[in-house]
Amino acid sequence: MKNTSVHSPVVREYNSSTELKWLEQATTWMDSLFRIPGTNIRFGLDPIIGLFPFIGEIITFGISGAMVLSMVKYGASRKVIILMIGNILIDSVIGSIPLIGDLFDFTYKANRKNLQLLKEHHQEGKHRGSGTGIVVGVALLLLALLFLVIYGLWNLGEYIVGLF
Repeated sequence: MKNTSVHSPVVREYNSSTELKWLEQATTWMDSLFRIPGTNIRFGLDPIIGLFPFIGEIITFGISGAMVLSMVKYGASRKVIILMIGNILIDSVIGSIPLIGDLFDFTYKANRKNLQLLKEHHQEGKHRGSGTGIVVGVALLLLALLFLVIYGLWNLGEYIVGLF
């Protein structure tokens, strides 16, 4: 029986066949649902949603963030969480650049990378460590950066509209 005292939090274990099956399905939907005929190039809904300026990146950022929060519930270490947030940040920042970002979204699969990190952590014992405080701090920083990007894009949009 697991120790459920205040000093020893219960962490759910990763079980790819049952509890976290939806993470694998969501990753497939976001990163590799479709294949370009005649090639091995796969892509998901992430680059399609990202084609919608501003709102597309916000939606994909939110979906990826929710997936990372779910992975946190299953005991991902501080190092894994930081790497996952880094993947999301790279995807969101570069993905928000017009045209270049759209092409980038077809090749950079942040959700697939994050799922692989979780599997390596649980199945191979890689990326060990703890640190809820730093995870919360980094998440708040990312949220602040997202709001700054939205604010900047809003001001840019107003400026461009003002030119006409």
